[in-house]
Amino acid sequence: MRSILRITKTELRILFYSPVAWLVLIVFALQAGIAFCANFTDELRSQALGYALYTPTASVFCGLGGVVTQMLDYLYLYIPLLTMGLMSRELGSGSIKLLYSSPVSNMQIIAGKYLSMAIYSLGFVLVLLLQAALGLFAIKDVEITAVLVAVLGLYLTVCAYAAIGLFMSTITRYQVVAAIGTLVVLAVLNFIGRVGQDVDFVRDLTFWLSISGRSQTFMYGMVNSADLLYFLLVIGLFLTLSVVRLQGERIRSSAFSGAWRYCVVIGIVLGLGYISSRPRMIHYYDGTSNKRNTLAQESQDVVNHLDGGLTLTTYVNIFEENAYIGMPSERNWDMERFEKFIRFKPEIEFRYVYYYKQVPNQLSDERIAGLNDRQRLERICDLNDYDIDMFRPYDEIAGTVDLSGENYRFVRVFEREENGRRAFLRLYEDPMRHPSETEIATALKTLYARSPRVGFVIGHDERSIDNYGDRGYGVFTRENTFRQSLINTGFKVEKVSLTKPVDSEIDVLLISDMRKPFSLDEMENYRAYIARGGNLIVLGEPKRQDAMNPLVAPFGLRFTADPLVRPTSEFLADLVVGHYTPDFGLRSKDVATAIRYKKCLTAVGTCGVEQIADAGYDMVDCVVTDSIGVWNERSTRNFVDEMPTLDSYCGEIEKRYSLVKYLTRPVGDREQRIFVVGDSDCIAGRELVATRNGISASNFSLIQGMFKLLSYGEFPVEPTRERPSDDEICLTQDDSVWIKILYEWLIPGALLLCGIVILMKRRNQ
Repeated sequence: MRSILRITKTELRILFYSPVAWLVLIVFALQAGIAFCANFTDELRSQALGYALYTPTASVFCGLGGVVTQMLDYLYLYIPLLTMGLMSRELGSGSIKLLYSSPVSNMQIIAGKYLSMAIYSLGFVLVLLLQAALGLFAIKDVEITAVLVAVLGLYLTVCAYAAIGLFMSTITRYQVVAAIGTLVVLAVLNFIGRVGQDVDFVRDLTFWLSISGRSQTFMYGMVNSADLLYFLLVIGLFLTLSVVRLQGERIRSSAFSGAWRYCVVIGIVLGLGYISSRPRMIHYYDGTSNKRNTLAQESQDVVNHLDGGLTLTTYVNIFEENAYIGMPSERNWDMERFEKFIRFKPEIEFRYVYYYKQVPNQLSDERIAGLNDRQRLERICDLNDYDIDMFRPYDEIAGTVDLSGENYRFVRVFEREENGRRAFLRLYEDPMRHPSETEIATALKTLYARSPRVGFVIGHDERSIDNYGDRGYGVFTRENTFRQSLINTGFKVEKVSLTKPVDSEIDVLLISDMRKPFSLDEMENYRAYIARGGNLIVLGEPKRQDAMNPLVAPFGLRFTADPLVRPTSEFLADLVVGHYTPDFGLRSKDVATAIRYKKCLTAVGTCGVEQIADAGYDMVDCVVTDSIGVWNERSTRNFVDEMPTLDSYCGEIEKRYSLVKYLTRPVGDREQRIFVVGDSDCIAGRELVATRNGISASNFSLIQGMFKLLSYGEFPVEPTRERPSDDEICLTQDDSVWIKILYEWLIPGALLLCGIVILMKRRNQ
């Protein structure tokens, strides 16, 4: 040990007597200071403008744009400059012969030199910790653990780079060659994750070898044992290779003997790495305050219900635009999307089925135009170097799964071995595209829990779930590619006729914009459904009172006879803005979020919902209008050419109107829940996507709030996490001046001064 420490002291003395070592530290401190001050200033500016801060700890230090993450990208430039002379200097000067003749082993030589680099690298850590020290005082409830985990990831990366640089320094006497060789090895380790991804066993080995992205989990405050062991194994690998290299030089062994030793060492490390990366072997530590890198408790509860085997089969149609996601070369990255769930259920089996079938959105390429399906398959496989034998005609798999309802798009199917139940998991046409924790957990829950059935009443010219246009309900009910549609949030939708009693399996009945009233038999079946405690949504519309008011009269309600107006210079008068109430927000997470971000509900051509009697229901106003500027318009009907004015003499009343009411009552051992809405358009296709200047609308919050309550909180599975408490910076913008002086000038300047003093002392000696 003394020999190792003696070598370490000597190398540290050489390092700190070198201008290069000081230059690297100074440049690192300057870059880190600039990045830190920029991030900190941005957060101070946002806070001064009145924006609510969300985890400034992550924004400043770690996370996607944190200072630690940014500095991680520059490390490959620094380390080769520091390691290039560790052994090359000894080889070039001939001093290696003195080491060989001394009572020092090869392992001690390598260990001593590497330890000097590990100690020097603590200088990078110290610079970052000085920045973290400010966070302890400046950021309320700073997530210091997450910061330390990120710094640990950076330090492990530096140590891995140093081990690689040390090895490269042992194979050449030229320092420049050693530096370039280190860069080449780092480039190879970044690229190798793409090598052999079409071959199952090779895929896992090369993917494990890849150093690209290994530190990312650390940057988000998560310690992953697979990544931690990766760095330790890489360090051990290159240090061992360095010892083997010196041993070969010392005893002048044959090239075959040296190659054999290299292969044995590499084989052992690859084996250990492969074993450590298996899902069952991985352990995690989440350093964030609200455990945002871990499945929420709701999702964990879902996974814990899934005893036995679970298979996730991905069906890939080569003719579909998303086919590349499921190709063998992308498989490891594809499986990483489910890592949070694999952590709690490592026995999930992943399967991929490849087929070909014409689809409505088939890739249009002149290179495959005019060809039949088989010829198109051959051409695509030839162009992309795919194995054509992977793909089967759809007819061969049709007996296993019916994908016609998915339009043969890229789709995944969860299947539980215990009961054979299936659940579809889709891609969505939004910026995120892939399913999030919510969609995955919801799909998994349907494997053991009963999906609520929503019946849409037909037969009276109601809004249709087959209509995907402006006035239809197809988008929020059955659109496969819409993330929040009912079929993607755990519900089943169907059409219901009240000409016969409502099926006892129907959980929610929805009636919207009836143009014709119920017959006597239909009304009797409707009342029977209400009497048994069935949940209900009734959506009215102006001019439909004759048909709709009898439906809400048993609840002591009625729809106003006249449409509501809100005249403005920007929009038509019948565009009414409703505000979600705090009482509704207490019952719905989605509505609470909408309230927090000052979202509203827009309704075009709406009537109010009024209480006219006490029918024994507890009643809550969910959405209300302003008390000023909104009234029931009795005279004007042409809102395009006329601007209505308030006329109190004809019965127009300016007041706060209720647009949505929520009713509850106990029925047997359950609570009956009913929503009455004054407008049918507010949840139709157009209003769900409409944008208007000056109006921040979130109509879908109403849909989410209603159906979450109507399913008694069962669907969808919504992960709930406490909002991180580090939401305030206890400084002002004026303080950014001295922060810049400290971290951009004083700390780099202090390092510069220390370097000058030490180098001058060395020169004088």
